[in-house]
Amino acid sequence: MFNPFKRTYTQDEQEYFDFLGKNKLFEQLTKKEMSYFLPYLHLRKYQKNEVVFFRNDPSQALYIIKSGEIGLKLDVKDRFETIMTIQTPITLGNNALLKNAHRIYNAIVISNQASLYVIPQVNILGIFERFPEIKAKMLESLAEIYYDNFNNLFISYQATHGFFELEEMFRLSSFGC
Repeated sequence: MFNPFKRTYTQDEQEYFDFLGKNKLFEQLTKKEMSYFLPYLHLRKYQKNEVVFFRNDPSQALYIIKSGEIGLKLDVKDRFETIMTIQTPITLGNNALLKNAHRIYNAIVISNQASLYVIPQVNILGIFERFPEIKAKMLESLAEIYYDNFNNLFISYQATHGFFELEEMFRLSSFGC
């Protein structure tokens, strides 16, 4: 049945929704809920070896890879060790969804070029304040991402026969089990 009051979206908006919907953080959101983020999506272009952010920087923005590859790296003594390489439509800097968080790794462009959508944290937190259901959905997705990462860490630890002191990791943690 035709509803004359139902919001329609432009072709560009539909393309943004398709893109965002492929990302774990946004996949639970409706088009209407995703539409609140559209005014805050800023496209930024990077060149090879350009730093997106450094470890310990304040988490002031969420990044969504439109094109290119980003290396997530950890500084170990005097070198960067690659944790993983990511590409579209993965987000990085997910802890920007959390207040007062800092980056836990370095993000560096490893392809010749990369295009990233940037959503400032202040806008994300503003949307969360106005729409608690969006906050709940996105934080649930963030928890699923962290669960998967933690599970993969344990699998890797078991497969490599304990290449580091697992107890040390838990001693430094502030979470409940």
